[in-house]
Amino acid sequence: MSDIQKGTVQWFPGHMAKTRRLIKESLSLVDGVVELADARVPQSSRNPELADMIKNKPHILLLNKCDVADEKATQMWLDYYNNSGIFAIAVDCRSGKGLNKFIPVCRKSLADVIEKNNERGMNGKTLRLMIVGIPNTGKSSFINRMYGKNKAVVADKAGVTRHNQWFPVGNGFELLDTPGVLWPKFEDREVGDKLAFTGAVKDEVTDKEALACRLLEVLCKTRPEAISERYKITDYENLEGWQILEMIGKKRGFLIKGGEIDYERAAVIVTDEFRGGKLGRITLELP
Repeated sequence: MSDIQKGTVQWFPGHMAKTRRLIKESLSLVDGVVELADARVPQSSRNPELADMIKNKPHILLLNKCDVADEKATQMWLDYYNNSGIFAIAVDCRSGKGLNKFIPVCRKSLADVIEKNNERGMNGKTLRLMIVGIPNTGKSSFINRMYGKNKAVVADKAGVTRHNQWFPVGNGFELLDTPGVLWPKFEDREVGDKLAFTGAVKDEVTDKEALACRLLEVLCKTRPEAISERYKITDYENLEGWQILEMIGKKRGFLIKGGEIDYERAAVIVTDEFRGGKLGRITLELP
């Protein structure tokens, strides 16, 4: 049984402890913090330690990957966060959708900082923003879009960016990139599951088949039509995840020697297609 199955996902390698220190040390260098979260799991993909780390710094939240999240749910989250005093916008960093709002929202969030700079005779002083977020929320894609050059490292796997980098993005702003950092332990199994579903937790530390089964069970309860439309199967509503996975494997012809179902191949397909939006625009949690 994997750690995720037991609900005690451990994910705190040394470079993440270092990142947490770097974030704290670098806060004095920046005027505000831009946090990226996954629009499909807006709350689960936010590091609960971040609020304590950034204290009273201006805070902008980008709900990235909005193109594969449910539009109505995303709007509910935007309303929720904006009403909570966090400047939030929905974006898709790969296509650039929504990023035209970024600079105006930053200026609004940093209005007090800009006013103080002007009072000190530092009109037009460059505003520095720290980019933070757990792994695989799209920080590098965001920076590449804003910077206009593929300088930040982009990958679909968690834990790629490893050191701080500054990027001037025009309009009087500079961005400080930081590696993605998860919190030391997921006490809530559902949070660990959601992060594994979306790829924030490395696939290497999960049981692929068990993960796909739990994802199918969640979708069966919340978006059953996504399963039937994508995999052309019916009468699965009262089945367990492994049974649904078996039906998908049969339907797709994923067989190994002896006519057995290739569960691993079916599991990889299910998780990859969910992450790629092929099962539709799905949000797994609501405010």
